[in-house]
Amino acid sequence: MMPLPRPVDDEGAAVLRVIGLISGTSADGIDAALCELDGAPPRLTARIVRGHTVPYPPELRERILTAMREGGADARALCVLNVDIAEAFAQAARSIADHEAVDLIGSHGQTVWHQVEAGGHVTATLQLGEAAVIAERTGITTVNNFRARDIAAGGQGAPLVSYLDWLLLRDASHWRAVQNIGGIGNVTFLPPLNAPTAHLIAFDTGPGSALLDVLTERLSGGELAFDRDGAWAARGQVDADWLAGLMALPYLQQPPPRTTGRELFSHAFAESLLQEGRARGLDDASILATITAFTAESIADAYRRFAPAPPHEVILAGGGRLNRTLVAMLRQRLGDVTLSLNDEHGIDGEFKEALLCALLAYETWHNRPGCLPEQTGAAHASVLGQITPGANMARLSRETWGNA
Repeated sequence: MMPLPRPVDDEGAAVLRVIGLISGTSADGIDAALCELDGAPPRLTARIVRGHTVPYPPELRERILTAMREGGADARALCVLNVDIAEAFAQAARSIADHEAVDLIGSHGQTVWHQVEAGGHVTATLQLGEAAVIAERTGITTVNNFRARDIAAGGQGAPLVSYLDWLLLRDASHWRAVQNIGGIGNVTFLPPLNAPTAHLIAFDTGPGSALLDVLTERLSGGELAFDRDGAWAARGQVDADWLAGLMALPYLQQPPPRTTGRELFSHAFAESLLQEGRARGLDDASILATITAFTAESIADAYRRFAPAPPHEVILAGGGRLNRTLVAMLRQRLGDVTLSLNDEHGIDGEFKEALLCALLAYETWHNRPGCLPEQTGAAHASVLGQITPGANMARLSRETWGNA
């Protein structure tokens, strides 16, 4: 079957089709989205044509989770894993393309480590999923390794999604908070469009669903991967004393810019929570209820401490937005604000981060920065990522710039 032609915008310019690929902290699978992008900031448009999630095979997921643990994987294991993850990403890209003429792939890869030193300075980050394999298997020019350049410029390398929020989700007259609840929670405080000199603030709030997923899997004897709708936690009681102790965690006191991940909210940390909950005599539902409240309270506390202005609206993204118990706890703590979902603002919440990867690849291809200094704490804005040529690169170059 011949590839379907690319669409054009109102002025006759070709719209680029870009596949975004990412696997988050929970490492449950690969989110793939075919996206269409056009224009340039501040009039850039981006939409998801379709998306799907490809679960990791259980054996591959276990190797990834092992690599996320300090001392869990040696150099040989990481080397092989880098290629095996890329093969899975390439397969996900091929399956979402479905014979359409795809121009670029933006691949975040799989984060296995994010090195945060004492005081919050990030010195290194590692995302696996070799771009050369993806470009070779698909024939499509691939952009990857988005975080490294920002870290080299003194930034945190995260949260990158804030750039998408800045371009697509600002309100005309009110401050908004865009709260992602993936494995880790991160927030973007967005100034209104009528405040052109105001700056966004973005940082990782703390735990999202990663701890809850590990605890649910352990408490269910491996039968459940996550607490669907927060139904299990809803049957428990929050241990207020334990929650207060968890909120004293040094990371939560640290002002932005700040980022975190599995290196802090790790499998070992979840295991220690399980042991402490049992030592306190809590039933399984109450352990989950307390750690669900930990995520909600860490988000609300970050708003109280660090929001540049009270947000009029909080937009929820990530898998945690579907946890009804977590959302109810968050609503209770945030008080009189409007709570909405990304989906209500024209962005499919399941594939927002895949759309981000497509956006970053699009901006890199056009030699434009993919983040703001105030977003990550970097010394300056940087063009992010590394371009690995695919078989289509000469054609794409001619169509983009008119050169060979």
